[in-house]
Amino acid sequence: MSERPKTPLLDTVNTPDDLRKLEKDQLRQLSDELRAEMIDAVGTTGGHLGSGLGVVELTTAIHYVFNTPEDKLVWDVGHQCYPHKILTGRRDRIRTLRQGGGLSGFTKRAESEYDPFGAAHSSTSISAALGFAMANKMQGRPGRGIAVIGDGAMSAGMAYEAMNNAEQAGNRLVVILNDNDMSIAPPVGGLSAYLARTVSSSEYLGLRSLASRLSKKLSRRVHHGLEKAEEYARGMVTGGTLFEELGFYYVGPIDGHNLDHLIPVLENVRDSEQGPVLIHVVTKKGKGYAPAENSADKYHGVAKFDVVTGEQKKSKGGPPAYQNVFGETLAKLANDDPRICAITAAMPSGTGVDKFAKAHPDKAFDVGIAEQHGVTFAAGLAAEGMRPFAAIYSTFLQRAYDQVVHDVAIQNLPVRFAIDRAGLVGADGCTHAGSFDITYLATLPNMVVMAAADEAELAHMTYTAAEYDDGPIAFRYPRGSGTGVEIPEKLEKLEIGKGRIVREGTKVAILSLGARLEEAKKAADQLEAKGLSTTVADMRFAKPLDTDLIEKLMRSHEVVVTVEEGAIGGLGAHVLTFASDEGLTDGGLKVRTMRLPDVFQDQDDPAKQYDEAGLNAPHIVDTVLGALRHNSAGVEEARA
Repeated sequence: MSERPKTPLLDTVNTPDDLRKLEKDQLRQLSDELRAEMIDAVGTTGGHLGSGLGVVELTTAIHYVFNTPEDKLVWDVGHQCYPHKILTGRRDRIRTLRQGGGLSGFTKRAESEYDPFGAAHSSTSISAALGFAMANKMQGRPGRGIAVIGDGAMSAGMAYEAMNNAEQAGNRLVVILNDNDMSIAPPVGGLSAYLARTVSSSEYLGLRSLASRLSKKLSRRVHHGLEKAEEYARGMVTGGTLFEELGFYYVGPIDGHNLDHLIPVLENVRDSEQGPVLIHVVTKKGKGYAPAENSADKYHGVAKFDVVTGEQKKSKGGPPAYQNVFGETLAKLANDDPRICAITAAMPSGTGVDKFAKAHPDKAFDVGIAEQHGVTFAAGLAAEGMRPFAAIYSTFLQRAYDQVVHDVAIQNLPVRFAIDRAGLVGADGCTHAGSFDITYLATLPNMVVMAAADEAELAHMTYTAAEYDDGPIAFRYPRGSGTGVEIPEKLEKLEIGKGRIVREGTKVAILSLGARLEEAKKAADQLEAKGLSTTVADMRFAKPLDTDLIEKLMRSHEVVVTVEEGAIGGLGAHVLTFASDEGLTDGGLKVRTMRLPDVFQDQDDPAKQYDEAGLNAPHIVDTVLGALRHNSAGVEEARA
């Protein structure tokens, strides 16, 4: 184990109040120590490294200049918040990041007063910061709203909706555009830094204000013309015309790693009456750590790694990841079907679309952080005869629910939804858990909803979805690796709305949907050992239900238990509704539904999360025994 970095100056800083006691010429050393501490911490825990390294100086400068937590600092997404956590009283717990009982990998209101707004989904920061700014303004209290948003997050429409509504906030709102991909930034350097300092200075803004007042004495047309001329002239030099049109005073671009450039501009903005202001800061992902800077993904998300070499801890191998099974299967299907295409919303590797794109680059579309657009784009493709697959995490598909309903389901368009990260997701916690998709999709007319029990089932469902043209169809699958079953070369086109019996019994029936099947089989083994003959069914479909199978099992078993990796309102609710409608529970049948609890579960190891949720084999056994109203000893006595 390597020795922790020496951080004598950082050791004196527990909160931003301590930071503000330092001299400006000490901030360079502090930033270097902060970067070293973050690298060492993430090397221990794994997590999001590159984005945090890119904002070390920016984080230091913001907390040094602004009066946090009175000024509300909102980080978009939160991937880059690790340096912020270290400077805001959480350094002693920084090596518990993303672990059970430890710090969240994102900002979290319950964790610190310096996290005024929780974030793990993209493009929410400006709206939230605007809310803080306006609330303080209306209540006559001090305090700004400061949003730090990356250029990737600016691809989502919500950011522009917020900016279009921000003018009333005035100087209470500061938006810092963290441009870390060089995607929209002109060159930065001494000249641009000088210009940024100049246009944000009180002298420039004072002259600008005076000129504006004088021009108002002229006709409205002349005044407006002069105002636009100044805006466009400044925009041609600095590149901020778009933001000016949205009502922001644009400053930048400036080097986000040069504290001598950052501090004066932030101070000018803090002291200015002009606003709202957008500060365009250019940073570099992975800054200051060579392995990250030289990596294609800039170490965006990493496993535990050796700090000296940058080598990440390799997994032990084993079955393929579910997203790769999907991507590779879809790529093979597209070899024979030119209508197949794939859409992802800024998550190509996370969804497996990168595998498809490698084989079919002209038929893969990364729409950016724009799930709403992605779904409606898929609807248009489907309407014109293509076979689009919208591969989106369950938690992110929530952002496009109106499009799923209005643009896809109502029109009965055959969009295929490949829903990754179904169920609990471990270290990313509740913000990324796929808890609700069964419920929010299975309630929709025209929608078909499948859930894969293993990687072979996922391959079959991908093929089934490709061949299904009668309306929208979705299939969900979990994060991580499969179970190790062999994926057949010849895929099966599943009959819509039909499950399968995995093992047959006579007394207890377990109806499993999705990846709890292995736990259901373990539970069946334990129940058999207690003398309770158990059937296990893989339902495959949450909608349409296999009503024939359900009725058969309910009429031939004493206890029926549904098990799923989803919230209330999913398979169990639909099975109970069917049973009630058909009178299947009128004769004393015992039905129990097992699902995720009605809480947002924090990050932990997935197995522990499912243990906490009560969805592992022992919990299934206990549910059955509880329904039969006897304990294990009672069962043994009954057998005797």
